[in-house]
Amino acid sequence: MWSQIAVFGLLPFAIPTVYGWGATGHQAVGYVAMQFLSPKALSFVQSSLGTTYNRSLGPAATWADDVKSQTAYKWSSVLHYVDAEDDPPYSCSVSESRDCGDGKCILTAIANYTSRVVDTSLSATQRQEALKFLDHFIGDIGQPLHVEALEVGGNDIDVKCSGSTSNLHSVWDSGLVNKLVSSNYGNSVTTWANALVSRLNSGTYRSSAASWISCASTTSTVKRSLEEDITGYLDRRAITPLRCPLTWAADTNTFDCSHVFEYSSGQDLCTSSYYTNAVPVIETQIAKQGYRLAAWLNVLFDGSTNLP
Repeated sequence: MWSQIAVFGLLPFAIPTVYGWGATGHQAVGYVAMQFLSPKALSFVQSSLGTTYNRSLGPAATWADDVKSQTAYKWSSVLHYVDAEDDPPYSCSVSESRDCGDGKCILTAIANYTSRVVDTSLSATQRQEALKFLDHFIGDIGQPLHVEALEVGGNDIDVKCSGSTSNLHSVWDSGLVNKLVSSNYGNSVTTWANALVSRLNSGTYRSSAASWISCASTTSTVKRSLEEDITGYLDRRAITPLRCPLTWAADTNTFDCSHVFEYSSGQDLCTSSYYTNAVPVIETQIAKQGYRLAAWLNVLFDGSTNLP
């Protein structure tokens, strides 16, 4: 197992500020995942998180953002993203060797905390921390600007959102999401999560959900199941990169070419067609990552994805 301190404890502190999906998006990922956990995974989540997080991945999902500005956790800031050195909106791609050559990015972080969360030689506190990092990072990897290097993942691109000056990264983290939840779901993250779960169980996502957890190689058409990906990694029959997180990152990155950077100068991204077109992307990505998070934990603790 990797040592958290040895691998990630000596990172440089000159790190750009990024915030994932924001509290609402991350909580929604956690709440979606909770409804698909199988028995042993659910038991571990509830007992590990305890009353501090209401025994739920929803409230725990923001922890990694909450602590990364603290001195003790500054090393973790670079683990929230992978800087895809591509050329959106013309060409989009993710390569672990190219974009995470120093081994310090979200792809390697997911691998590290996957091993730590099931390592019974660690303390309950350490395993809880690993769970909270997985909860958060599997959410982050679904945010298009967390798999993009251009202009510091959009942080250096000034845009408008509902009449206010913001930056592109922040708009995707929070601006678009918060407007969506306020306008369509009574400003309730649980109402939103329940609606996404309904689509996964019997609605518009039902037919495609299985493909969200099937991981194709980035260099061939050969598929590897999520179970094979995790088992191979933990048994050391395969080395990193874990194929599923890399596949998910590449899937997310496609939106940097198809939508994220496609807007007009001066356009208000939260009150125009840009917002309308972003809504289905955001909702699908949140549903995907909640479903994937559940599948990941189910394999770790129950040996199978156990998803409908």
